[in-house]
Amino acid sequence: MNPLRARVRRPGRLAAEASALLIALVVAFPLYWMVLSAFKPAGEIESSEPRPWTLAPSLDSFRRVFGQQEFGRYFLNSLIVAGCVVIASALIAFLAATAVTRFRFRLRTTLLIMFLVAQMVPVEALTIPLFFLMRDAGQLNTLGSLILPHIAFSLPFAIWMLRGFVKAVPEALEEAAYIDGASRARFLWQILFPLVLPGLVATSVFSFISAWNDFLFAKSFIISDTSQSTLPMALLVFYKPDDPDWGGVMAASTVMTIPVLIFFVLVQRRLVSGLGGAVKD
Repeated sequence: MNPLRARVRRPGRLAAEASALLIALVVAFPLYWMVLSAFKPAGEIESSEPRPWTLAPSLDSFRRVFGQQEFGRYFLNSLIVAGCVVIASALIAFLAATAVTRFRFRLRTTLLIMFLVAQMVPVEALTIPLFFLMRDAGQLNTLGSLILPHIAFSLPFAIWMLRGFVKAVPEALEEAAYIDGASRARFLWQILFPLVLPGLVATSVFSFISAWNDFLFAKSFIISDTSQSTLPMALLVFYKPDDPDWGGVMAASTVMTIPVLIFFVLVQRRLVSGLGGAVKD
């Protein structure tokens, strides 16, 4: 490369890197403040002169969080809801994306457009109809009232995204598999499924975050049976209008963030990988 061109490009690259770093710091600052507030003693949290550090870290807020009798149950309920949503939505979306991509049938384009339209409807606008639907189905105060709506809301995006991954797999590969004696089911699960796994991981991340952080459905559908509540509801234990426990709120929020970070670490390789070079026509 011409040294002069390299020198001309370098300031632009440095500016881009500096901008990316600045954006990353802005995005990460609320997370840093949350963790910092969880370790701050009560006096520093309520101080009129907040500081972005603490010289006397304390675990009192975490002790209050883990001292809550129902906190462990809330945590387990959140894991069950998020796990069921991720597994069910991934499998259904994979099969549906394969169907709308590989098969030709009437109203296929209309169905795909409906998936996009479903993404435009605000969740808040459907909460009341869903409440009556869950009541009539006898699902109020159960984890099913949280799992089913999240599966329904995550499917349109997952199907639309996985459609591109399925379409990227050449049909010649499918034909070759059939010539070699593979059944449709074998091709589906042993060949196509591993190739679209990056897309499944990406959609699963969004499904997991949506189900794990849900507060609206948990507040609306779990009315009287607190044993079926999820982790976001634990924040209400520490938030009181007249005397909020901000240390407890931040500590509980920090604990809620840990499973999300672990999930990202486990799937990061699949998340950033693509189909480039995996299949050749």
